[in-house]
Amino acid sequence: MNSESKFEMKGSRWIVIGCLLAAIAVGFGAIGAHLLEKSLTEKQLEQWETAAKYQMYHAIGLMLVGMTTSLSRSRKKLVGCVMLAGVILFSGSLYAYVLSDIKPLVAFVPFGGFSMIISWLMFAWFGYSSIRGDNRELGE
Repeated sequence: MNSESKFEMKGSRWIVIGCLLAAIAVGFGAIGAHLLEKSLTEKQLEQWETAAKYQMYHAIGLMLVGMTTSLSRSRKKLVGCVMLAGVILFSGSLYAYVLSDIKPLVAFVPFGGFSMIISWLMFAWFGYSSIRGDNRELGE
């Protein structure tokens, strides 16, 4: 087994990605609170803060995915990818919109929110399934 396979099997990849997203969320929160405060409207600041908060919640979620021992590798990967896509679409679109004021960027936000919701539901379902003894790799 190569080192990349060991890294993924332990879920470490999701822990690392979650930690990086958390660090970025703290940094972006600070940027919003200290550097952008005077140049943005109140609504834009709220949008920025919402993006940072949801990024942090899902960063923690990705760390949980990585730490979970009861899910198969393929189930962790699916939940992690959908959750990460949600962060990129939701938070990324909000950050980009606030900075650029390009209105079409807002169209991606609901898809990100939907991805976030779906990822938590999958995480719950897969966790429930593993309690019942069904922890097969996806596609089996």
